[in-house]
Amino acid sequence: MSLSEDRARFLYGIPLAITGAVIIAYQLDANAPFGWLLPRYALGVGLLLLGSARVVAARWLPRKVVEYHDALSLAVVLALFLRTFCVQAFKIPSGSMEPTLLVGDHLLVNKMLYGIWLPGMDHPILTIREPQRGDIVVFRYPRDERRDFIKRLIGLPGDVIEIRDKVVYVNGKRLHEPYARWRDPAIYPRGSGSLAPRDNFGPYTVPPGHYFFMGDNRDNSHDSRFWGTATRKELIGKAMIIYLSCDPATHLPRLSRTGMITR
Repeated sequence: MSLSEDRARFLYGIPLAITGAVIIAYQLDANAPFGWLLPRYALGVGLLLLGSARVVAARWLPRKVVEYHDALSLAVVLALFLRTFCVQAFKIPSGSMEPTLLVGDHLLVNKMLYGIWLPGMDHPILTIREPQRGDIVVFRYPRDERRDFIKRLIGLPGDVIEIRDKVVYVNGKRLHEPYARWRDPAIYPRGSGSLAPRDNFGPYTVPPGHYFFMGDNRDNSHDSRFWGTATRKELIGKAMIIYLSCDPATHLPRLSRTGMITR
């Protein structure tokens, strides 16, 4: 290896290490649960360690070893970047979104569609489009941000939501919901207790910067009818595709569901 090549490879590791250190520093001030920050810490630590190791490798290891290190570093950093900012896998743990999503479905979620949040910022960056009514969204549960929920977006900021005898109205118009299912014929009237919001709710105006969610399995979903709305910053991403589905009873793959686009 020539002196110029050696120096170039040595300098290549320095920005990696600096970038990793900056990412870690940003997360220290982030107001979010550790589980949400963990991938970002991993990316920062990975870049820091790989950059530092790259500096050492370029100075004292044979060229072939350095080339293997470069390939591995690129693969690891790319995987961590995609996991942190672009796409993430989620598994459906409950039946609140049946029949659209079943227990045992494994999804890929687009985390870039609604933008990327950086610590200290009031708005996301690189937003592709705003959340739309009907999107199936993964978000952090407002009452316990260590937990992720997946529901259908029903109400946008400023919308007036009302439910009358299980029928959903948005801004006074009945919402067309071919995806929704009701499995309990009973209807709880207003004032009948904690289950009343399931079937009769509102009118309720969604606050600015907030979103109202409901599960497709309307009689068996813990959603905005009971705990309120989620903020823009709590949205993680939009469900895109089922890449794997396994029957929880038999543990066998449900091939007919693999590749389905979530709607």
